[in-house]
Amino acid sequence: MPGVVAFISAKDVPGQNRRLWFNNPEELFAEEEVICVGQIIGATVAETREQAKRAAEQVAINYQDIQPIFFTIEEAIEHQSFFDPKRKLERGNVEEAFEKVDHILEGELYMGGQEHFYMETQGLIAIPKGEASEMELFVASQHAAYTQEVVGITLGIDSNKITCHVKRLGGGFGGKVMKIASLSAIAATAAYKTGRAVRCVLERGDDMLITSGRSPFLGKYKVGYMNDGTILAADITYYSNGGCTLDESSFIMEKALLHMDNGYKIPHLRGRGLVCKTYLPSYTAFRGFGGPQGLTIIESVLHEVAVKCGLPTHQVRDINLYKDEKCYTHHKQLFSPHDMVRCWNECLEKSDYTHRCLSIEQFNAHNHWKKRGISIVPLKFGIGFSKGFYNQGAALVNIYKDGSVLISHGGTEMGQGINTKAIQIASRILKVPMSSIHIKETCTGNVPNAAPSAASFGTDAVGMAVKNGCEKLMRRLEPLIKKHTQYTWQQLVVEAYCQKISLSATGFFMGPHTSVDWEKSKGSAYYYFTFGACCSEVEIDCLTGDHKNIRTDIVMDVGRSINPALDVGQVEGGFAQGIGLYTIEELNFSPEGVLLTRGPSQYKIPALCDIPPQLNVHLLSNAENPHAIYSSKGIGEPPVFFGCTLFFAIKEAIAAARRERGLSDSFPFSSPATAEKIRMACEDCFTRMVGVNKST
Repeated sequence: MPGVVAFISAKDVPGQNRRLWFNNPEELFAEEEVICVGQIIGATVAETREQAKRAAEQVAINYQDIQPIFFTIEEAIEHQSFFDPKRKLERGNVEEAFEKVDHILEGELYMGGQEHFYMETQGLIAIPKGEASEMELFVASQHAAYTQEVVGITLGIDSNKITCHVKRLGGGFGGKVMKIASLSAIAATAAYKTGRAVRCVLERGDDMLITSGRSPFLGKYKVGYMNDGTILAADITYYSNGGCTLDESSFIMEKALLHMDNGYKIPHLRGRGLVCKTYLPSYTAFRGFGGPQGLTIIESVLHEVAVKCGLPTHQVRDINLYKDEKCYTHHKQLFSPHDMVRCWNECLEKSDYTHRCLSIEQFNAHNHWKKRGISIVPLKFGIGFSKGFYNQGAALVNIYKDGSVLISHGGTEMGQGINTKAIQIASRILKVPMSSIHIKETCTGNVPNAAPSAASFGTDAVGMAVKNGCEKLMRRLEPLIKKHTQYTWQQLVVEAYCQKISLSATGFFMGPHTSVDWEKSKGSAYYYFTFGACCSEVEIDCLTGDHKNIRTDIVMDVGRSINPALDVGQVEGGFAQGIGLYTIEELNFSPEGVLLTRGPSQYKIPALCDIPPQLNVHLLSNAENPHAIYSSKGIGEPPVFFGCTLFFAIKEAIAAARRERGLSDSFPFSSPATAEKIRMACEDCFTRMVGVNKST
């Protein structure tokens, strides 16, 4: 039976940051200063979980508080507490454009963070092999190669003696890229010291406290627009809460800036991004990786401009869309918006948007305490890593004498169906049934130096690598196939073996070079763009703040789908996670920086009743993508953003209630749109009896 690790984490007021190690992760154990509540300061190893927990509870720690400490973006701005680098992108001349517009609007939008809440918490087993310092880890990681590196550096052992195995993950969503590496290093150290196998599995409350989640964002904007809703200039400053260490927050901010235009051609556009350094656990990667935050803030700009112009929001969005056959993003990457415009128009049609707007007006006119709203948004989402060296994939394909095929690749199966698609690709090239192909696991001993399964790029990279490996094998078998036309697949394989033809091949995919010159605001940041559009209708109860999601229509451009069922599932799952991000899930902290929402009793994720009874997902027909495997497109991250249609539909419904009461259509409203915020935004004689929290 393996030993069990229990962590000793800080439970008092934190001090200040001291140092970082290995490309910015947190130190394994706090040595002198505690920088957040929940930081690991030690670990106990015992025979059972109960013994380990009791031992951890016996550890007494004395703290000396230091000041100042702060936890919010606003406090970090006040203290000018920011990580480097600070990023900026600019197109055109914003200052000159502001002098030519009809109106200028200034405002801000706050987006709260989000917990990953994967079904399976962070966990691993570390097993010392007993010779040559070899170590095996069975680990729930999206980036096994990185875990291997961190464990090797921690133990002072070469990577060739450390093998990480990943069968599958019970959910990842970006939360099992960086954090699991530190936990693995701790467990591996315990295994190395004791000579015993050591298991480490976090309980839900500890997982939420230690590993953190999606970064909160604050966007402050100044926008210049014309009377018809055309936006000529926008100046947006993004602030994110990075927590106590940088982790991946700088890359998250870069992605937010790279998505700040969404599908809109704003001639003069400037974005600045600052990652705030606070005394909370370090925020990390989460599905979308800064994209939803960057996209939502520009959508808020479009929404507020429409309100100020007295125009329908979809009309203002439509008039500002990229529509030329060839367009350039604000970072000067060439793309064609043709399929995005198709998605937009099809979504308007399939959702029956115009007719439903009229129905909603009638409903609102006849209901005082219940109001409905509807919102539609387009989407342009970059696929792949903006750091070009990550855009690569590798695979190993073995054929056995009985005709069966075994594939190993560098991707991680976490419910997105990467293994299913890899088997489909291999079956298509080798011309054998899918039942004859098996994928055993992801293993650093089989496929070294693999990139993380992230950025919606897994199938693109792994699929191309599997294709490359299978094509190598077919080229070797081609002479035999031509010579022995009557042979079965198994007979061909046996004949190849007898003729000493290798039945094993590595496949590799060298993806595109992507990069951004931040000094020149220029670069092809992404492999290609996935497009889509989404329309949602909601109903709010003005007395309770509760809301119902009535109907959602999504049109998604996935190119030529390799597996439509999987892609539709990804769209539905991503949208469900977006429901949580924009309407339900809220992280709450105590004044001392202690996470209060730990576990399902305090932290609510979407349930069946939160899914719209009518959820229609349409894949765009006749779409092409010459850049990826079989003209398909990455789809994992983009749909999360579509949850914002619920947020803006709720805002429309609140505005209807406020107009009826003689109040302004413009009002402060932050994400997530919880029942409390909805109720207080529907100002009436009851809300005026209580104090209003102006920070929302």
